[in-house]
Amino acid sequence: MIGYLYPWLLFFHVFSVILSIGPYFILFPLLRRLQEASHEELEHHLFVFRYVVWISKHAGHLLVVTGVLLWWLGGYRWNTSWILIPIFILLSALFFLARAFSPTIKAIQEGKIDRREAVGKLRFSLYAYLVILLASLWFMIAKPTYW
Repeated sequence: MIGYLYPWLLFFHVFSVILSIGPYFILFPLLRRLQEASHEELEHHLFVFRYVVWISKHAGHLLVVTGVLLWWLGGYRWNTSWILIPIFILLSALFFLARAFSPTIKAIQEGKIDRREAVGKLRFSLYAYLVILLASLWFMIAKPTYW
């Protein structure tokens, strides 16, 4: 049974990584458009932004569940460096990731923030989020052993 389950879990784990990271790359051209968008265009752009964040958030839940199951079924030790370091990175960034985009998007919609300042915050959050996820991805692929 485990022999059949493991490859499927691995597939869904990789698929959830793609869904967690991939959609964010569409936001780079969208950030430029946010600065000059009319009010009607702005609503459409912010909808796309919120939708990408929503997809990534839920793919992250699948990523964690499949990762834990792969760790458990694979018989890996929990204190392996390539497992422990990404867990530490993601737990450290959890508060950042949870509130990185939504408050700024809401402030733009309500007109409570200068649009250039908001786009700057969104750009910083986007780069930070991608660095965090890509660093964790590197550990999972390269599997470096530090101890």
